[in-house]
Amino acid sequence: MTLITDTGFGADDWCHGWGDTGPGRDLAATADPQALDLTGVLAIRVAFGSFTDGRGFSVAQALRARGFAGRLRAVGQLIPDQYPMARRAGFDEVEIDPTRASRQSEAQWLAQTDWRRDSYRSRLGYRGGNAGN
Repeated sequence: MTLITDTGFGADDWCHGWGDTGPGRDLAATADPQALDLTGVLAIRVAFGSFTDGRGFSVAQALRARGFAGRLRAVGQLIPDQYPMARRAGFDEVEIDPTRASRQSEAQWLAQTDWRRDSYRSRLGYRGGNAGN
């Protein structure tokens, strides 16, 4: 397993385990984020079965909209070009398997880490707050 953050490839420092209960939860991209009890949850992994399935991005956005401030990780079949979208959706990090990491170099992922640079909001000069006020 390879963990990717804005600083590149790194080791996983999460030591609490993952599952259906406990502080580290695993969610499918088809999960209903509104139905999840977030009490005591410190981290959530959202599984991407295919790089063509973007439902995990919606799950991340919904969790952040609900106020989840813990660690949010995308795991599975993502590609470097999806890193900016993952970060904008609310993910803190991406987890890929070693085979994928050997085909998609750290340099390819690092080339995508300036995820704030080329968003529609940056092109519009958006600085936060409410539009029209």
